[in-house]
Amino acid sequence: MSPQLLPIARRLRDHGPALLAGVDDPHDELLALVWGPRFDREHALGLWASLSRRQPQEALLTLPAILSVADRFDGLDARAQQRLRQLILRHRALRDGPAATSV
Repeated sequence: MSPQLLPIARRLRDHGPALLAGVDDPHDELLALVWGPRFDREHALGLWASLSRRQPQEALLTLPAILSVADRFDGLDARAQQRLRQLILRHRALRDGPAATSV
């Protein structure tokens, strides 16, 4: 993995499970956050608000991580942003197994 993406991946691994708990498809939520050229902070704060209702203490730790990931993502060049999207899609395919990728 690119050194540019490692800090983002670490934060997602550390805080993603709490932030994305209860959503139908965590990968879709992650892709929604990084689909455009800038991190979708409004969408992320909506996920955070849901977390803060469920787990207020966890939410306090997660907000700085969200803001850090947003700033790091916005600082990536277009190629690195696309690479992150590809990694999310690859992770979904690995989770879903070969049956999900066959047509």
